[in-house]
Amino acid sequence: MKREIVQTSDGSTTIYLPDWEENYHSKHGAIQEAKHVFIKNGFDLFDASELSILEIGFGTGLNAFITFLEAKKANLKVIYSGVEAYPVSFDEIAQMNYVQELQATEFEVEYQKMHTCEWNLNVNISNDFCLIKRQQFFNEISDVEQFDLIYFDAFGYRVQPDLWSTEIFKIMYNALKPGGILVTYAARGVVKRSMIEVGFTVEKLEGPPGKREMFRASKK
Repeated sequence: MKREIVQTSDGSTTIYLPDWEENYHSKHGAIQEAKHVFIKNGFDLFDASELSILEIGFGTGLNAFITFLEAKKANLKVIYSGVEAYPVSFDEIAQMNYVQELQATEFEVEYQKMHTCEWNLNVNISNDFCLIKRQQFFNEISDVEQFDLIYFDAFGYRVQPDLWSTEIFKIMYNALKPGGILVTYAARGVVKRSMIEVGFTVEKLEGPPGKREMFRASKK
């Protein structure tokens, strides 16, 4: 499938798939979306010394890198699992401008390590950030009560509705610890119904720039 590197409205880059007319991140701002959806409405809710995160759709690694930076500020240890069936090539990663746009040049080495480390192995990106990139399909996830927080960042319902099914959200529900939460940029009624069906309590929140609403789902 053809892939193009494009710039979003906040200056940060993303990958565009012309065959699907779909971006990896919001065209209104890749960094803005990540910070609003996954940090403000997910990561920032936790007051703990250690956090276990599952990302659905590791993609370009933007969410992982922003989480790494936020964890540094919060003096928080993070164990981060990023699931991706079709890894982005390093040539494409080299064209992303996240380090510069996030003014994080002092952590260039850690950003590079996130993308050069082997898949399916636990890797210490730093003393307080452990990453495992898992190359698998989402329906193959079998974790049970392992994660405090899920970043659900799959391709949109319009192009891959099967990734937003009741089956997938049941897997997500099982993977979360009691009291855990899932955050996503999505706000479709069909997605909400699938979440509720498997046991989630769902909140509709203000969306990131360019999007009116988003969901946060909690496990009791």
